[in-house]
Amino acid sequence: QVQLVESGGGLVQAGGSLRLSCAASGRTFSSYAIGWFRQAPGKEREFVGATIRSGSSTYYADSLKGRFTIYRDNAQNTAYLHMNSLKREDTATYYCAADPKLHSLVVVTTDRSARVEVWGQGTLVTVSS
Repeated sequence: QVQLVESGGGLVQAGGSLRLSCAASGRTFSSYAIGWFRQAPGKEREFVGATIRSGSSTYYADSLKGRFTIYRDNAQNTAYLHMNSLKREDTATYYCAADPKLHSLVVVTTDRSARVEVWGQGTLVTVSS
């Protein structure tokens, strides 16, 4: 099992960009699909997007397509979430998660019976106007 640590969060002005990292320990990073999620204060956790084990295919929440990009470097055991044109409503704690099955990552926020194997601790992103 991998352990995940997010970094790169902070304060950014609206319209700016930020790149979050998700560093994994262990030798099995490439055995996991990686997902990104966010949770704003007072709201439920939201699916941002996910990438398959190889990183050759990536899926995004419809509302975030075009502004957010997910990619991974299996040689560095790291996944990334690059965010452009940030808005105040993007303010949230961002989490990465890992599961052998991409489907689990895609449905975990909408299917109460779904489970994801590993979660990171989250990194806070605050977008100011």
